[in-house]
Amino acid sequence: MTEGKKALLVMGCPEVPVQMSIVLYLSHKLCKAGYDVTVAGTDAAVKLLKVSDPESYYVQKTVDLDQLIADIVEKKTDFDLCFTFMHSDAGMTYGATFSAISRARLYAVVFGKNAEELAKTIDYPAEKIVAKATHNPNPLKNKIYKVVL
Repeated sequence: MTEGKKALLVMGCPEVPVQMSIVLYLSHKLCKAGYDVTVAGTDAAVKLLKVSDPESYYVQKTVDLDQLIADIVEKKTDFDLCFTFMHSDAGMTYGATFSAISRARLYAVVFGKNAEELAKTIDYPAEKIVAKATHNPNPLKNKIYKVVL
């Protein structure tokens, strides 16, 4: 039973196209499974998300990433699940940050041209979901489905 459970999706830099489609897909699936889903990201990533989902059909809650980090550190909020999307060193830093500050079960969603090499650098507790995907979301979607849904 997932009633009352909270999930967080943390978007990294929106440079790689598959991130947005997978965030929308995963948010939808988690909502259908009964999770209260929040999506956090940089200003650019959140703006892209809102343009992609103008009526908030797939994502009902968005939050500024820096504010969310502050709220978790101050114990104002936390989550049961956290998916950090990463395709660069900056995304890796967000994963490490949430590993340190949140009690959530952490999923490191690593994608892009160098996904395998990047995933090897994760040295904090996280379930790794890794796919060399940049434009085609299906390899990443299939791995997420196997692990989570």
